[in-house]
Amino acid sequence: MAETRRKVTVIGAALDLGQGRRGVDMGPSAMRAAGLEDRLRSLGYEVRDCGNVASPEPEATALHDERARFLPEIKETCARVARLVTEARADDAIPLVLGGDHSVALGTLGGMAKAHGSGGVLWIDAHSDVNTPATSPSGNVHGMSLAAALGLAGAEFESDAWPLPAVDPARVALVGARELDVGERKLLREAGIRVFTMSEIDRIGIERAVREALDRIAGGGFVHVSLDMDVLDPDVAPGVGTPVRGGLTYREAHLALELVAESGLAGSLEVVEVNPILDRENTTALTAVELVASALGKKIL
Repeated sequence: MAETRRKVTVIGAALDLGQGRRGVDMGPSAMRAAGLEDRLRSLGYEVRDCGNVASPEPEATALHDERARFLPEIKETCARVARLVTEARADDAIPLVLGGDHSVALGTLGGMAKAHGSGGVLWIDAHSDVNTPATSPSGNVHGMSLAAALGLAGAEFESDAWPLPAVDPARVALVGARELDVGERKLLREAGIRVFTMSEIDRIGIERAVREALDRIAGGGFVHVSLDMDVLDPDVAPGVGTPVRGGLTYREAHLALELVAESGLAGSLEVVEVNPILDRENTTALTAVELVASALGKKIL
């Protein structure tokens, strides 16, 4: 009998309403131009690209609440993402969501929860994204997406497109965090979320950190991996909107995602915050594609 090919459904979420710097809406196109589909096919995947979901432009969108900027429009876009994620899972495909800013994670996690019930997430990011409208210094929703998925950001994040909480706080692990707001630190402590800061990674190493993180997020429902490219050091990934010095090296990031592949846990993946306007020769998008390949099984030998 012929072996069934593994399937990946690519979902572009060219959303930049969740943060303040323009250009991240071009991230999905930059990653596609960096050879994403060819790379996936070379790993033996059957690839279906859904294109980009419809998303409004900031210039044509009225701002109603400074505490959660453009939230109604972000929810509409995330609802489209969630629907495509749910359809991909019904087709036994791995949803690969290309951001856009990190607010798209509400759609990815919401779609996975709609399909499978509450799950776990590996959040690989310089930031924790657990602000709420009450704690956020900026009102930018990309810094609230994990709190929203946890059901901790308020009723305004609820939608018919997803159940909340979409994620179990006992099955959340953050890797690479190095810039946290005061309100985020408080919420992380209260929710008991495991955070592997860069300081801890310096001490124990990326392999131990990721293995412990994967142990924490394993379980029923689903396991999702959310990769924000600003987790890498800006020297490695310059094309991001909120760079923070002292991030993962190129090899640390690859090892982290190679361990994800080795674990076999992840049922969905997203890569966000690639901003070609701020990039150098599409370096960040090319690196993003390489990291996706590692997460989906590429090996050196």
